[in-house]
Amino acid sequence: MKKTLLATAIAGAAFASGAQAATVYNEDGTKLDIYGNIQIAYYSTDDASGDAQDGIADNGTTFGFAAEHMITRDLAGYLKLELDDIKADEMATASDASDAGDTAYVGLKGNFGDVRLGSYDQLIDDWIQDPITNNEGFDVSDSTTAHGDGSNQQTDKVTYTSPSFSGMQFAVGTQYKGDFDSADSGVDNDSSNASFFGGAKYSAGAFSVAAVYDNLDNVLYNNNGTADSVGDQYGITAQYTVDSLRLSAKLERFDSDIADGDSTNFYALGARYGYGNGDIYGAYQYVDVGAGTFLSELDESLQDEQDRDETYNEVIIGATYNISDAMYTWAEIAMYDRENDEDDGVGVGVTYMF
Repeated sequence: MKKTLLATAIAGAAFASGAQAATVYNEDGTKLDIYGNIQIAYYSTDDASGDAQDGIADNGTTFGFAAEHMITRDLAGYLKLELDDIKADEMATASDASDAGDTAYVGLKGNFGDVRLGSYDQLIDDWIQDPITNNEGFDVSDSTTAHGDGSNQQTDKVTYTSPSFSGMQFAVGTQYKGDFDSADSGVDNDSSNASFFGGAKYSAGAFSVAAVYDNLDNVLYNNNGTADSVGDQYGITAQYTVDSLRLSAKLERFDSDIADGDSTNFYALGARYGYGNGDIYGAYQYVDVGAGTFLSELDESLQDEQDRDETYNEVIIGATYNISDAMYTWAEIAMYDRENDEDDGVGVGVTYMF
């Protein structure tokens, strides 16, 4: 369930991607690191009928390689390859090996900024959604889950991220799906299509704010085999950090173009506090399905005319505890306010990182 363990500050220590890595080569300006983790968890969640389903599962075990080479003093090439979803609890059969490898990219970085090509998390995921809940097991819903799992938004992308200009930074990119990508969609596609996404972020001391837009042009294919947009997604997130406490707030929207789909607004608050031996964290989100745009929501006369489908109150509370610098445990509880308490649940787990 968790998005990206190695890209998150975890359990009171700044475990960034590769922070626990083993450097296996570092000569002549070239460095190669190997890193990874084992994650095992127990979950008990309610199904659509309200019946509890439980079990022990892999929680996102990862094995990765990161390399960097100094081309010149001010220019570096780099790569990252992560094998996610290794399924540590199913290694004997390796039945899900085909799901591995959802992070694989190369790039160049220097004074000009950063250019990345390959498969990696969406910009709206990193800048807008993760500051609210990038938890161990349960996350609040978002504009990506509103139109699907978002997995195909991770592939075939190029992104340029600027350096910081007095606290201001921007990023623009595209996902390109060519003619032969139709093999993965199960239809014949005789055309190519490029999407657009972009965002801006501003930081000043303990405060930061980010905004992102994605036109979702390569999410679905229609019956004629051409790439279609399911709509647009966009959002803004603000964060404030004081000592060991981080507070965040989010406005996010999925503006649906799906015939039987619903436009949805997401209003969320999140907090994470490092108590020394781990973190305590929580989030609250109000989900308004079938809502108008943020601007129309401010007009009560329009709001009264909204044809809303559903509204939900989502709450997630969790905590971690460090066993060592490389090993920690966690526990979470999630309430999604759905009919028959669907998807409500609890989870506990352990993670070992290297």
